[in-house]
Amino acid sequence: MQILIEDFLQYLRHERGQAEHTQKTYAGLLNKFTTWAGKNSLADWRQVELKHLMSFLRHERERNLANEPKESTRRLSSESVYLEIAALRAFYRYAENEKLLPLNVAEHLSLPRRWKRLPKSLTNSEIEKLLAPESPATPATLCDQAVMELAYASGLRLSELRNLRLEQLHLEAGFINVIGKGNKERVVPVGRQAVTALNHYLATGRPKLVTPRTPANVFLTKRGTPFAPVTLWLRIKNRVRRAGVGRNITPHMLRHSFATHLLEHGADLRVIQELLGHANISTTEVYTHVTGNRLRDVHRKFHPRA
Repeated sequence: MQILIEDFLQYLRHERGQAEHTQKTYAGLLNKFTTWAGKNSLADWRQVELKHLMSFLRHERERNLANEPKESTRRLSSESVYLEIAALRAFYRYAENEKLLPLNVAEHLSLPRRWKRLPKSLTNSEIEKLLAPESPATPATLCDQAVMELAYASGLRLSELRNLRLEQLHLEAGFINVIGKGNKERVVPVGRQAVTALNHYLATGRPKLVTPRTPANVFLTKRGTPFAPVTLWLRIKNRVRRAGVGRNITPHMLRHSFATHLLEHGADLRVIQELLGHANISTTEVYTHVTGNRLRDVHRKFHPRA
């Protein structure tokens, strides 16, 4: 069973160009099923029927969550169940297309309804606090400043910030090339303040972090290595704490703020879709639900009987 999963992951990696995070997620979800299958005397994918998939999903919905006390009533969220079904359907679709399995027993698994969470964004005053330069300036604080400015100015994902390389910067022209999900490339403008922060970091901060083995990544740790996902996440969280912003802020909220503030100031939704690197406009449309204040202002300003 594991060999077929490895084949599927190779397909995701080399033919679909899926992000590393997506590959790891699918691997974890499919391995969860094979562990359950082994406990239920299923040693081959050809033995698996629809009833087995249904039993597995029922088990997932009813089981106690890890690290929760036995008496806890918390159960797996519909989001998590959605991902498990999506992983199984994608795997079986691949196996059927490649003639690795005779039948797609997962095609009749229905996906539960997904409730879209409205993205949380920062207020203008929180952005001002967050982007205020720190003193004294050190290579690490200059790196943090450049990360924060770029994340808000260009709406980059955490993985895109981590993997950004020097050859992708075109600061004199005011833009960068970004390699996003599925290895799709897009061109994103960079604001003046972000350009200033990046130039300052590249001139006086990054050279002090470089070692003989340092790659061409723009943002570096104190050891001169590229950031791991958790390390950069923690650096941003620590910067938020030092800035005195009270609420819990995630790195992705800077991306949400970028999109929300653009929309509130009149940007076209299709342009925001391009800047964010969304494959589908429906993903970007979630931001239209968080701009009620602007809609009311426009209505009051332009409607003759407002």
